[in-house]
Amino acid sequence: MIRESIRNRWTEIGIRACRECGLVVLIWVAVAWGVPGPQNAAAADTPRRPNVILIMADDQGFGDLSLHGNTKLQTPHLDTLAAQGIELTDFHVSPVCAPTRASLMTGRYHYRTRVVDTAFGRAMMDPAEITLAEMLGGAGYQTGIFGKWHLGDNYPLRPMDQGFGESLVLRGGGIGQPSDPPGGSSYFDPILLHNGQLEKTSGYCSDVYTRAAVQFIERHQAEPFFVYLAFNAPHTPLEVPDEYRARYSSMRLDRGEFPNAGFPLSDKIDQDTTARVYGMVANIDDNVGRLLHRLDELHLADDTIVVFLTDNGPQQERFKSGLRGLKGTVYEGGIRVPCFLRWPGKFAAGRKIDRLAAHIDLAPTLLAACRVPRPAEAVCDGRSLLPQLLGESPDWPDRTLYFQWHRGDAPDLNRACAARSQRWKIVQPQGTAPGPAPANPAFELYDMAADHYELHNVAAEHPEIVQAMRAGYEAWFREVGAARGYAPPRIVLGSKHENPVTLTRQDCRTGWGDKDVGSWEVDVAAPGDYQIKVTFRKPTTGIARLRLGDAALDQPISGEATQVVFDRIALTAGPAPLTAWSARGEQKTGAWFVDVRRIE
Repeated sequence: MIRESIRNRWTEIGIRACRECGLVVLIWVAVAWGVPGPQNAAAADTPRRPNVILIMADDQGFGDLSLHGNTKLQTPHLDTLAAQGIELTDFHVSPVCAPTRASLMTGRYHYRTRVVDTAFGRAMMDPAEITLAEMLGGAGYQTGIFGKWHLGDNYPLRPMDQGFGESLVLRGGGIGQPSDPPGGSSYFDPILLHNGQLEKTSGYCSDVYTRAAVQFIERHQAEPFFVYLAFNAPHTPLEVPDEYRARYSSMRLDRGEFPNAGFPLSDKIDQDTTARVYGMVANIDDNVGRLLHRLDELHLADDTIVVFLTDNGPQQERFKSGLRGLKGTVYEGGIRVPCFLRWPGKFAAGRKIDRLAAHIDLAPTLLAACRVPRPAEAVCDGRSLLPQLLGESPDWPDRTLYFQWHRGDAPDLNRACAARSQRWKIVQPQGTAPGPAPANPAFELYDMAADHYELHNVAAEHPEIVQAMRAGYEAWFREVGAARGYAPPRIVLGSKHENPVTLTRQDCRTGWGDKDVGSWEVDVAAPGDYQIKVTFRKPTTGIARLRLGDAALDQPISGEATQVVFDRIALTAGPAPLTAWSARGEQKTGAWFVDVRRIE
């Protein structure tokens, strides 16, 4: 089933992918995904490959675990997972979520994948990317994602188009955002996309994802499986079951209650906010416990690699184990996160590895552990950690990793960026907000071996190190953006894979305000008659206006309405921006949703 979906995907978009990435990609697909040959015959005699469960929390920081010195928050199941496996103590991700997720799925820096931000059409991964799910699925794995994808909601960008045979995911970057389906803005009983179709679920979102993941494991326990369990907690809005919030609401959670080593906590710790976050993390911990217990009951634990990590640092000020900075920064508090890997009998329990590692390393590591070769033509920025995890390679050659994130349609050189080797780290923290890049960016330098809290800027003492690391960063910046640039991938309208298509503000090249008017970059798959339904967030009056390719249509809005339907519009095939808004004099209101249906 998975191989068939992959073949369908490449039949539809292979020509586009070929133009961008070369014929070698299609050639590798033919070789690795089902062409008979001696290698496939030999594979039948090899031992079963291990299962993989990849668990990720959203906005859970390094200090949001009891094993990292948090004296208030209790995470016994995650603590046990770390004790039963290996902890990567110097593990890093991107400062925000969608870039981390793109790197996690590909083993590549997110700028290569066209993912540059978290919304506004900047969080859509190029469909030509070859994902971990596609590679494992091509080797016979059953693949499922449960929770947050955040790399595109429409064909050909959905997880079901990117190698996942089963998908139960929220739309956009999180529940409580403009991509929510009508009536689906709560963490309780969320409306999710189940294999591309909206479905009302029952329960708290983190419980829903875990339950679905366990059911998937039960169905596929006799064959190798890959489960990606991606919680959207403890991301805002901080909705949490009362029983979990109650555990922490009566505690004192101000900065004086926590260890004070490292970078000082500010006094802006909000009691209720922290209690809600801790309740959400405690719920994740319980769900991880349920999943691991079910693995034991099914006698699958010894055959399963379990990985836990988070996508970036905390959004709000709270205990961070002394690290500096929050989510969105390239200080350690924004990019250093927990990472545990358990594989009983293979990974020695209780080990800690302090070698520098990052999100780009997990895909090549898991492929190596599963004995699934990655095609040489698919450029990988990460390094397999498997020799380190197996204790086979005490030496770990040093390298420099790069991190950058800021708002905007395309990244700017020397803006909100960092370069990190095992010992040294340069940081230019300015410029995350929209607007021009800093005119004279000043880089800080930290000796991470002596100062992992980033307390002492030693740039003045070591200008030659700053200069060398800046040169490396600038070369990296130019190289990762050279192949594709940063124009967003196009959403395909009118294809057999998704019809109708719902466009949301998540992928619109504009802001999230009612007065913001922007466009969606789309590609009409086939000429013909289409119906386009434009929905506004609030009742509006005036003239509804629609622009798409050769079509320029206006229609009066009768009374105060939230919806206008344009019937039987003749569209030509090809790429174009789609823009829809209402106008009343000088006042404009941008569309909230646009539903496009090809009339068969």
